[in-house]
Amino acid sequence: MTPLEDRATGCVAGAAVGDALGGATEGWTPEQIVDRYGGRVEGIVPPFNDDWRNARPIAPYHKGDGHITDDTLMTHALIRVYEKARGHLDAYAMAAHLVPELMAERRWIPELEAEALPLQRIFLAEKWIVARLHYGHADPREAGVGNIVNCGAAMYAAPVGVVNAGDPDAAYAEALDLTGAHQSSYGREAAGVMAAAVAEAMRPGAGADSVVAACLRLAKDGTRAAIEAVCEAARGLGHWDGSFEALRAAMRPYDTVADTYRDQGLGARRPSRLHSIEELPLALAFLVIAKGDYRETVLGGVNYGRDADSIASMGGAVAGALGGLGAIPPEWVEQVSAASRTDLVAPGRALAAVARQVHADDVARRRAHEAAFAALLED
Repeated sequence: MTPLEDRATGCVAGAAVGDALGGATEGWTPEQIVDRYGGRVEGIVPPFNDDWRNARPIAPYHKGDGHITDDTLMTHALIRVYEKARGHLDAYAMAAHLVPELMAERRWIPELEAEALPLQRIFLAEKWIVARLHYGHADPREAGVGNIVNCGAAMYAAPVGVVNAGDPDAAYAEALDLTGAHQSSYGREAAGVMAAAVAEAMRPGAGADSVVAACLRLAKDGTRAAIEAVCEAARGLGHWDGSFEALRAAMRPYDTVADTYRDQGLGARRPSRLHSIEELPLALAFLVIAKGDYRETVLGGVNYGRDADSIASMGGAVAGALGGLGAIPPEWVEQVSAASRTDLVAPGRALAAVARQVHADDVARRRAHEAAFAALLED
């Protein structure tokens, strides 16, 4: 593979593996995770509840056992949108292409162990896309306003970073435009910063520190403050095991979701310039602690609990883009692919091909613009 293909497949497969590993521990505390699994999670584990079909609040989803979740379903859907559009995406592309992806074609849903429309699996905050764009006929650029503010847009923004590989500024701008149809406030901001993180990670010579630096340069308001605080706390920690209390303390002032994760107050998930989603700063923090190592970045997110699948998926996307496909334990890729009945590598290859075409088109437009502007400067 070319470096572009290697990093693109590393990003996409890395996100899916992190998602699958974190699905089992989503919603629980580090202490509950240790009690359930007899220690820290080091790989693919069974569902937290043996009776997952009936145990609330997870039922009826089969989380664990290497099953990807809605994070990966949305990521792969966005990649298929890029394959159709063969160019940069905006909010109108969400309406034209992503909505049909969610509601028009049945696909294998590992957590449901059945074929179904992706719309039947995704969270209410993502169903909002269909409700507003298909049924509500909202202006795509404004459709995200009114939705709950969460990590839903950031969790599938990694492909935007791959398409804009090496250009965090362009990735940030494209993700903000695209996800205006889904999210607002710091949920939309996080999507832009997540895409920028991946775009920087795709750059040869990039590392955990340069990724965080690019995020801090572009991030605004509470999102920037949260990333700065949490990553600063992370720099004083030698390993993710033992880091959770310090990282949560650093994140707490910016997070609207309660310490008791499922007991959220009236102010949770509302628009604000002071707050941030928790998932992206934590993913970057574990990346810093692990010095970019894929395995340790993901395991930090998995064992942190709370929104573990999204934290581990975001961290896995960035670490996978940094290290390429070879950075991901191959047994994890094989096991998750088999358990989820999903090819984790092919979408990354397809995305790399789109990125190559988009870059060529960008170069042609830039040269045409340079020639036109040069002509304006002639005497």
